[in-house]
Amino acid sequence: MVTITLIGEHQAKEGEEFVYKGPLTECRECKLKAVCFNLDAGSAYKITVIRDVRHECRIHEEGVRVVEVEKIPVSCAVGQKFAHEGSVITLEGVKCRNLGCERYRLCYPAGIERNTKYKVTKVKGDIECPEGGKIVEVELG
Repeated sequence: MVTITLIGEHQAKEGEEFVYKGPLTECRECKLKAVCFNLDAGSAYKITVIRDVRHECRIHEEGVRVVEVEKIPVSCAVGQKFAHEGSVITLEGVKCRNLGCERYRLCYPAGIERNTKYKVTKVKGDIECPEGGKIVEVELG
């Protein structure tokens, strides 16, 4: 299924990835808000098609473009007890102080909001943690 949304003219580039942070209060009265706000807050998306349709916008100086997007699964480390495909978890994050760890970005992935619910779409496997934690790599959707 194709997901259509609006994105600022300058950000509308095929292949561009972004994290949808949620609706803006300034857009409350906009007649196009249903199209702008139809994505899942905190989720990552990739622009797959840029359409020729443009609209004026109070937020984006050059207006917005109609684009097709697809949701990108985000890899993340979770505690072993949360690693069940299809489950919905509240992501609290792994407690890690080892900034030099090669897997640090899995424990603190960009675009993931802490204390937010996510669905585990795939369990990838155990991660060897230098701190001794029992963690598993999963994809969140």
